[in-house]
Amino acid sequence: MNQIFRYDFNEDEDIRLDKFLVLQFPDFSRSRLQTFIKDGLVKIKEEVAAKGGMVLQKGDVITIEIPATVETNLIPEMIPLSIIFENEDMMIVNKPAGMVVHPAAGHDSGTLVHAALAHSPEMEGIGGERRPGIVHRLDKDTSGLILLAKNDRTHRFLTEQFRKRTIHKTYLAIIDGFPPTPTGRIEAPIGRDPSHRKKMSIVPLQRGRQSMTEYKVVERFHKHALIEAYPHTGRTHQIRLHLAFLECPILGDTLYGHRKHSLEAPRQMLHAYRIELFLPGETETRIFEAPIPEDMQQVLNILRLPN
Repeated sequence: MNQIFRYDFNEDEDIRLDKFLVLQFPDFSRSRLQTFIKDGLVKIKEEVAAKGGMVLQKGDVITIEIPATVETNLIPEMIPLSIIFENEDMMIVNKPAGMVVHPAAGHDSGTLVHAALAHSPEMEGIGGERRPGIVHRLDKDTSGLILLAKNDRTHRFLTEQFRKRTIHKTYLAIIDGFPPTPTGRIEAPIGRDPSHRKKMSIVPLQRGRQSMTEYKVVERFHKHALIEAYPHTGRTHQIRLHLAFLECPILGDTLYGHRKHSLEAPRQMLHAYRIELFLPGETETRIFEAPIPEDMQQVLNILRLPN
């Protein structure tokens, strides 16, 4: 059932409608409140509000209708999850390689979302729909840490950290070749490849979005290296593309790697290893880590054998 809230605005200072609603509904994101306005669910003096920028004046009566949570048609699936951390607000999961994060064309079952719904069926609606709140994504064949919000408040809190870049992620990657320096920074705009639907590419800034990745060589082998990568932006395929741009692509990457691999790998050797962030209600950052997965460790064991 929809909920209707009524407010009498009696302040002496005028304020924009959207800012007023943010103050009244701190658990909702600004974009969701804007959606309510666009859908005609917000009224001022019984008249539908035309836009969020309308200025409220003393004596205005504001009503807002909050839609009931829509049940998703996703069917929970009892898929084991490697949970690194969990509380009433969120989960941090060590996603295995091969698992898709969110349902999409060709992947309507077996995803992280299906597994999370089975694990925590009490999850609140995120964005109006009863489903786990995916805050960010990992490629299907990338393993490692991923955040899930259990309610709108936490989803907004984590999303804001990503926006302000106060969440720090560290990836481990086995690369084919070597970067030009032991440590470095890659700054190259990323956009959609016009000739390949599933591929991104380095493009002029006016055609893409500014992207930056720092890296450090952790271990050097005969023809390969183990590196740590620190993305400062979150573009699609960013680390994979930036390393390919340096001509040292991730081992096993069939999209951006060498056509002929110098060493067989079961998938792209990329792992979201560490994440540092603020948890809701806490004032100090926390660090979480996911151990190197077995398939990646096996490749490292081979590389460490004497030549």
